[in-house]
Amino acid sequence: MSKHRNSTTHRKIAIATLAVAAVGIPSAAMAQSATAGSPAATSAAATDQQEVVDLVNSERSKAGCEPLTVNEKLTKAAQDHSEDMAAHSNMSHTGSDGSSPGDRIERAGYSWSTYGENVAYGYESPKSVMEGWMSSPGHKANILNCDFKEIGVGVAQPGHYWTQDFGAAR
Repeated sequence: MSKHRNSTTHRKIAIATLAVAAVGIPSAAMAQSATAGSPAATSAAATDQQEVVDLVNSERSKAGCEPLTVNEKLTKAAQDHSEDMAAHSNMSHTGSDGSSPGDRIERAGYSWSTYGENVAYGYESPKSVMEGWMSSPGHKANILNCDFKEIGVGVAQPGHYWTQDFGAAR
């Protein structure tokens, strides 16, 4: 896991990454005016989630990796974790209940052979969070890991909390 701050903005911004293999650990916005849970917020979040997926697949294409497909179980795990981080104003790979990314992914019903997670907060757009992740070696490694086949993305307010959950099913 790694954390860093983007010194080019005045807003507190941080990101963290985690990747886990089946046999070990490899190296590794919503609209401001929308109320969470409202139709406008839900639509904005879905648009942001899809834009992140599109940006991830663009980067993967440049690296010779196959595009990731969206998996509803990984999306649920990512969205639930983003909401949990926002509710507790805490960016971490550990959930408020002590859960790990693997715990949350399994709880969402995803049976994984490998998985990874990137989290971030403070980035106001899909483009800005992707620039942050791609500027960090560990996050970039998750995005460009050709072993991952599926993705789920979550974003929650307040604070622009982002989660990417990557996986390959058993």
